[in-house]
Amino acid sequence: MRILIVGNGGREHALLWKLKLDAPHAEFFATQPNGGMAPLCQGVEIPATDKEALADWATKNKIDLTVVGPEGPLAEGIVDRFQELDLPIFGPTQAAASIESSKAYAKDLMQKASIPTARHRTFSEQTAAEKWVHELGAPIVVKASGLAAGKGAVVCMTVEAALEAIRSMMGDMAFGEAGQEIIIEDFMEGEEISVFAVCDGKDFVLLPPSQDHKRAGEGDTGLNTGGMGAYAPVSIATSEVMEEAATKVIAPTLEALAADGAPFRGLLYAGLMKTEDGLKVVEFNCRFGDPETQVVLPLMKSSLLDLLVAVAQGRSVTNIVVETHSGCAVATVLASGGYPGSYAKGKPIYLPTELDSDDLVLFHAGTAGTADALVTSGGRVLAVTAVAKTFAEAAEASRAGASQIGFEGAFYRADIGWRERGRVDLPPEGETV
Repeated sequence: MRILIVGNGGREHALLWKLKLDAPHAEFFATQPNGGMAPLCQGVEIPATDKEALADWATKNKIDLTVVGPEGPLAEGIVDRFQELDLPIFGPTQAAASIESSKAYAKDLMQKASIPTARHRTFSEQTAAEKWVHELGAPIVVKASGLAAGKGAVVCMTVEAALEAIRSMMGDMAFGEAGQEIIIEDFMEGEEISVFAVCDGKDFVLLPPSQDHKRAGEGDTGLNTGGMGAYAPVSIATSEVMEEAATKVIAPTLEALAADGAPFRGLLYAGLMKTEDGLKVVEFNCRFGDPETQVVLPLMKSSLLDLLVAVAQGRSVTNIVVETHSGCAVATVLASGGYPGSYAKGKPIYLPTELDSDDLVLFHAGTAGTADALVTSGGRVLAVTAVAKTFAEAAEASRAGASQIGFEGAFYRADIGWRERGRVDLPPEGETV
């Protein structure tokens, strides 16, 4: 089997790593692979965004399955182009990908289908947006409607902060065209859960729930990033909560997309807030989340490949059972100094040779070069994923691994899963620490 991975970040490294476990004898290819992916596959020097060149290459090289990692190519219609050529590909069509590429579309869809989410309004004119903020007050959330690399949502605790976010997006074009239409919505109190659903257009299979940490600083402070770490599973995502996610969010969303002429085949990511009033949708993504993928896939005991192939070939996932390993996974992201703002590249990376093991995996994101001469090439550089019997053991192993990696300006959060630690590390009732 010949498999092409489109993309070269941490999520794509995790997908490649898992698929190689599922099919060790398959041939793997990846677009412009990073320093960690390169030893595991053959590089294809075509950008992930060049759908025409990739479709031509996949045809000539007889690729059996293409897996798309990032949202950009999906929003640009790479799946539509591959399907025109009868090339099996995992991911939603351009129309279905609108669930992520346009937050305004997603909000309208949820409203029509009575899917729980925050009260909101959409604006394409700055003055009207500012007026509504003055009427609503704070705290409030301002979001760029388009794709903004996971950084387009700003939680504003004051009216002035909200007005500044609006000016930054609509006036200064901080996110380019993505911020020319914005969503302003109520601030929701609660805790987030990331839910992955592998969908065949009608039915779906849920993967283990996880939780991402978007803020750059410990205790969830500082600027929003693409994600500074994650853990799975999440103790608050009980079987009852997951049933609620399935019946009140995922199923009606698939029905609404199908009714809208955009059946969703691929990975639907639901970012959910567990509130006092039940689950509410924070956002939808049309692909695997990053860095959640780096903790969800190491917990998968059954084959991911079987799921992806079924969807890519137009078959149902109804009878596919997902088995998971017991225990927990925690990923700590090492980032470049200055991230999520400006940062330097080309910094030499020190990686202890004994760090990789069966229970500790390094997923590369912003790296380039070889194992002997690895350098930084992005804001998020590496994710150190540890798997252990308990959350506490996995968190400690992940932090310990991160502390042994060095490059100029490196920083990481040492508190990934801090809410979970407070829940699972409490002593039994009647005992003291």
